[in-house]
Order: sequence, then C-alpha cells, then structure tokens
Amino acid sequence: MTDHHPGIPSEEELQKLPANGGGYWNRLVFQQSPYLLQHAANPVDWYPWGDEAFDKAKRENKPIFISIGYATCHWCHVMARESFEDEEVAARLNRDFIAIKVDREERPDIDQLHMAACQSMTGSGGWPLNCFLTPEGHVFYATTYLSKHSRYGRPGMMELLPSVAHAWQNQHEVLLNGATQLNHQLQAMGEHAAKDKLADNIEHLAFEQLEDSFDAIHGGFGNAPKFPTPHQYLFLLRYWHRNGNKQALAMAQQSLQAMRLGGLFDQIGFGFHRYSTDSHWLLPHFEKMLYDQAMLLMAYSETYAATGDDFFKQTASEIVKFLTLRMQHPDGGFYSAEDADSEGVEGKFYVWRHEELKAILDSRELSWLSRHFNISEKGNYTDEASGQLTGANIPHLSRLPQQLADQAKVSLTSWQRQWQAIRLKLFSQREKRVHPLLDDKILTDWNGLTIAALARSSLLLDDTDYLQMAEKAFDFVRQHLSDDNDHLVKRYRNGKTGLPAHLDDYASMIWAALELYQASLKIDYLQQGLRWTEIALNKFWDSQNGGFYFTEANTELAVRAKEAYDGAIPSGNGVMARNIAHLYQLTGQSIWHTHFDSLVATFASQINRYPPGYTLFLVALDLMYGPGQRLIFAGSKVTTDAIKPLKGHYLPNTVWLKLNNHDRAVINQLANRYANWLAPFSPEFTNDNITLYPCLQFACEQPITGSNDVRDRLKKLVADTCLETLPAYHFLKGKDG
Repeated sequence: MTDHHPGIPSEEELQKLPANGGGYWNRLVFQQSPYLLQHAANPVDWYPWGDEAFDKAKRENKPIFISIGYATCHWCHVMARESFEDEEVAARLNRDFIAIKVDREERPDIDQLHMAACQSMTGSGGWPLNCFLTPEGHVFYATTYLSKHSRYGRPGMMELLPSVAHAWQNQHEVLLNGATQLNHQLQAMGEHAAKDKLADNIEHLAFEQLEDSFDAIHGGFGNAPKFPTPHQYLFLLRYWHRNGNKQALAMAQQSLQAMRLGGLFDQIGFGFHRYSTDSHWLLPHFEKMLYDQAMLLMAYSETYAATGDDFFKQTASEIVKFLTLRMQHPDGGFYSAEDADSEGVEGKFYVWRHEELKAILDSRELSWLSRHFNISEKGNYTDEASGQLTGANIPHLSRLPQQLADQAKVSLTSWQRQWQAIRLKLFSQREKRVHPLLDDKILTDWNGLTIAALARSSLLLDDTDYLQMAEKAFDFVRQHLSDDNDHLVKRYRNGKTGLPAHLDDYASMIWAALELYQASLKIDYLQQGLRWTEIALNKFWDSQNGGFYFTEANTELAVRAKEAYDGAIPSGNGVMARNIAHLYQLTGQSIWHTHFDSLVATFASQINRYPPGYTLFLVALDLMYGPGQRLIFAGSKVTTDAIKPLKGHYLPNTVWLKLNNHDRAVINQLANRYANWLAPFSPEFTNDNITLYPCLQFACEQPITGSNDVRDRLKKLVADTCLETLPAYHFLKGKDG
C-alpha cells in the first residue's frame, strides 16, 4: 500500500541508469514527487529527507543544506537553473555539505518547521526555502531565493557556501549554540498559553478589521500582492446572514466579481491562478493550485445561493469544468497543480500578442474581443521591473457581462454566444502550445477540500453531476489513500502511495464525508466521517492543553506544531472546529461540545489578536452557537427527493439526518441523544411514509407526515430563514442561545 524505501541506492545502481543530457543522476530519481524528480538530473548530490542523509552528516561532521519548494514554484525553477544545474555550485555543495531536497506539498510538516525558523530569523519567508542545519537537524541559517552570485545586497550561492563552510570549521560552537537557541525558541512557539476566552464581540471585531483593509475600488483586502482568501468570504456571508450587515455581503460580492473579471481568472480555459501581483487583479502569478479551485468553488456557490445572481453560479460551473478538463485522474482523484511556467517563461502559455490573435480571428471577432476583453496592439500590462508595456495581452473584463451586453444593446445570451465562439477558437489554438507542467501527485488534504466543495456545490447549485464527481473522488481516496484500518496516507502517484498523513488530511476528508452525507443521505459517509474523527483525536489531539497537533506524537521533527491560522488554505484546527460543530449539531452528543469548547479556548488568545486570520474558526462558531435548523427525516423510503426543497438556498447552519432501520448500525452510536430529542414523537423508522421532525436548537416541533406536507414545511422553512425573521444572537450565548 505504501512506498518501499530500501535505503539510498548504491553508486552501482545510479551508474546503471541511462545517462541524461548532462550525464548526472542523483538519488532523487527514485522518488515519486514531481518536484524532486525535477532535480534528479542536477549535478548536486541530492538526498531525499531521511535517516541516511542525517547519518552521513553526523559521520562526516558536515552541515546540511536543505532546499524546500514545490513543482509549480516559479522562483524554485529560477534557482534551479541558476544554481542547482550549475557545476560550480554543485561542486561546492557536494564537497562541504549534505544536500537534501524536500517537496513542501508532500512534507508540509518539514516545511512548517523550517519556514518558522526562516521567519524567526529574517522576518519573512517564501519558496524556495533554503536552510543550513546541524547534523542533528537544528537550523542555524535560513533564507529564501539565492542566485548563483551576490546581487542587490543579497548573498549568492558562490559567496554564501564557502562562508558557511568556513564558519562551520572555525566558529563551530557559535553556530551550534545559535541553532540550539533557535530550536528552543521554536519549541516554545509550539507551546500555547493558558486557555482563554474569546472576546465577546469577536465576530464584529473580525468584520471591522476586514472592512478596514477592504479595497473599495478593486475588491479584496490590502495591497499587492493580492490573494483570493475565499474562507474570509465564507465568514462575510455568514456575518451578513446573521447580522443584516449589507456591507459584508457587498464586500464578498465585489471581490468575487473582480477576481472573476480580472486576469486572476483564466478567461480562455477557466480556473483561478494563484494570486495577483497588482492591486486590481490583472497580472497574476500564473500557477493554478487545486486548493484554490476548491475553496473558491465553495465561495462562489455559497454567494450564488445567498444572492441568486447567476454570475456566481456560472463561475462555479467554470471552476468545475477546469477541474474536469485538467485536474482529474481517470479514476476520480484530483491532481495538485499546474505550473506558472512553460518553456522556461512564466505565463507564456496564457498571454496573447495582437498579431497572434489577428491570425486566429476575423476582423469583426478581433474588434469585439479587443473592445470587451481589453486587448491592445501594444499589450495590456507592464513589465514589473521596467514598467514598460510587454506587447502581450491578458484577456480580462472591466465590467460585468450584463453591463457590456447592455452597452452593446444586445441580450446577455447574445453576448455570451459571441464570446463562446471566440473563446473556443482561442482555446483550440492555445491547446497547441507547450502546456505548463501538471503536478500529477494526488494529495489527500487537497482532495478532501475539493470533495467537500463539490458536494456542497451539488446542493447549492442543484447539480447531481457535481455530487457524482465528489463521490468518485471520495472512493478514490478510500481505495488508494486509506488502509484497511481507515488510516490515511498523504500522497498517491503512478500507482504508489506513501508518506505520513497529517491533521489536515484527516480534517479535510472528514469535512468531505460530512458534506457528502448532507448531499446524498448515504449513511456510510457519516460513518466514515465519525471513524476518521475518532482516528484524528487519537493521533493528533492534545489531551492536556487542547487543540490538534499537525503531526503524530512519533514525529521525527524537533518541534510538534499546532497551527490555527488560516493561510492559503484553512488550518487543520479551523476545519476540525467546523467538523466538530457539525457533528454536535447533527448528533447532539455532549462529547463534541466538550471538544469544541476546549479547541476554541486553546486558540482564543491568538484569535482575539487578529480575528480575520481565523475566519474558519468563526465559521465554526457560527455553526455551533448560531440559530439553525436540525431536520430529522424518518421512514424506510426516504431519498434525496426529501431534501429537494432545500437545494439552491443559502442555509449555512441547517443540517439534516435520515433515520431508518437500514441505518441502524450508525443510529445506535447516536441513540442516547436522539432518544432525548425524539422520545416525545416516537418515530417509526420503518414507516413507508416520510416523517419530518423540524428542530431548532434541540427543541423539536410536532412531526409532519406525508411527502406533500413535508415539502410544504421545508418551503416554509426556507422562506422563514430570510434575514428579517432570524433572531438576533451572540456567538457565546451558549448552546441554547
């Protein structure tokens, strides 16, 4: 089931490999990571992370040089060309150091530790991440991108390597003492302060700080570079829904519209790029990450359900089309990313020169495209360094399609028909270009986010195809990334699975299981989610101080991190808070309330300092303490038709459960609490006629029996869940507040 690592290949094994263009092969050639394989032909004598490299460093008393990146990282490619493919640099590295390459996406635990060291030493971080370590694995120097030679006041490899080697020989104790001190500092960072309480107005503080950093002209938050941060929009939608704050909704709408209209979105082939290098979403960093597609799919789907605006629904469907076209394994799982570069140039695949377009389109089409998608003969964006126009164009819109159609005095349907005819011509021509690298490893955590987004979108957009995609991907994970005991592993590629699973893998797959249960009513998804939650608690829960560690107790790393901050993707602790709140609302079991309160208290002091950095925790708080409906559907013939009146509506805190004798195995696990809920109504699970038990905060109405009456009650529930009829609430009123 997992990769077999028999140890470092012998020199004889390496010599048996066919020669590459440079005549070099190193140990990375036996790895599965596309990133490590990119460096397998370097003259650098790379080792993968493992005991062999550290043992050799100890035997030879050499410092370790560790370089961390990922397959679609532009500056990783630049450094590889400038330094790791260079024989002079390689000779220095091979003589004085033990060199280790790490794929941060496969080993986020290693990356987290060394990124924390870099940020502690320099105040910043990024990739490629380059650190010098003692043979015991303690960092004594850290930095990011390094050119071959020093420039602009930054050291280069040819100057830094001999300097570090000299210090290792002549200032050995100073380096060791500094490394030990930094290691103690990192360990202290992993130990959280005493449990605290959240600020009484934490949700309002989060909104006010987001509002303060909101770009009212271009949407999004802060200045360039600008990231999508979809989890912040999930919070803003809930804040609007509960508090009636129209500005919160407007901030989400404006930002999501601007991102879709700009160059951040691939107008020709769909899918979102990583981030915008400018403040107005025009010039992106061109890589496409699976996790961005997943979280943005959820944000656009929820915004459609909240507003009814088809613009958001169309964007969601385009994200799914991109996933289907470029990111999906034939058996259902999803690949990790597409590179920003092709033929060694960032963005080359995506941009267009005017003469190219002139050769593809007729004059009317080119005129239409230029007018609506801002195409210019001189190009429509400038070089970051020189400030001069590049001569290339990134197709993008300055106004919504409906506004452009109105301006042209045509219907939106006519406008879209014209655009699709042109888009397909450009897409066909672009397919002939050299494609960016597809990082085809399949990661458990990112697949979990994608499955959760597809399952939720299948309800919000009422599309069964999305549900089928989610179920197929979920089956892929269970078949290829889970063992017979339901323990997850991290990565699948070329038929091989391996690497330790972390908290994020379990958290994301639990979220996926719960969303699939809501969308399908299939009890095995709920059962699987409960099983993975049990495993996650056993592997990662801190029984003394609360919260989840990122790694298991037997980690090889010096520091066991416990992360709650939402970065490019939500933190594992934030996702677990959401999962536990969902399980409590679904089951009513007090153990989930206990875990939730402990989890929140563990990170309360962090959240209080900067609430916008923990928006998935705030989403979880909303689900745990905000008013919401709990619906129990009982009867032997309950199907997904029962929940059809709920589809397409924004009901962020409505959860439901199907009860019948067929599902008894799982129901028995929950029976005690359900007995308390439902005893007055004595549900007949075997009854052919559907019975609905509508409950609000664990107080249930009289049961409603019969398909027509149940449908009518659900329609009323949807109507009653509009803003004006929801009670005012406070996050911390308590479970019955």
